[in-house]
Amino acid sequence: MKTKKVLVFVGHPDTDSTVGSLATAYVEGAQAGGHEVRRMNIGEMQFDPILHKGYKEIQALEPDLLSAQENFTWADHIVILYPNWWCSMPALLKGMFDRMWLPGFAFNFKKDKDGNRTSKLIKMFEGKSGRVVVTTGTHPIMIRFHFGDFTNEIIRVILGFSGISPVRLSTFGPSEKASEKKKEAWRTEMYTLGQKAK
Repeated sequence: MKTKKVLVFVGHPDTDSTVGSLATAYVEGAQAGGHEVRRMNIGEMQFDPILHKGYKEIQALEPDLLSAQENFTWADHIVILYPNWWCSMPALLKGMFDRMWLPGFAFNFKKDKDGNRTSKLIKMFEGKSGRVVVTTGTHPIMIRFHFGDFTNEIIRVILGFSGISPVRLSTFGPSEKASEKKKEAWRTEMYTLGQKAK
């Protein structure tokens, strides 16, 4: 099996959580599988998640956002874990993508012979794969039935737009009522995925 450079990104502001324990299990599995692993916890990062002027003015990126960009660029395989809050990712995680998922980093547009930007997309992260891991307060199937796809924003729009493919999905829930036996089974699943860097 080919070894990979794996980024495990915890998008829960609190690492002392089910999300944090699933990330730890994945990291341990990936290390056991001989993969090179880097882990980032969004709760330990310092940055302003708000686009105060939208994209009219690009805010200078803080050191932690520059580090995140470097790690996303470095990785062959990217694993992002977060809790489902109101059928979306936590605001801090969305704010990070708003700030750093910029042209020239994750994507770009081709220019015509006069140097003007065209609508032809350059996907900067083609060749990378990903996994999104989401914990939910209720059963994931019930959420999808009542509210539709709650991962489209990150899987298809953010990661897919930059060329990351395939992006696989793991959902675990209801996490708040899960027994320790059930959580251990989830951690075992994550460990196994980590070993394979999938």
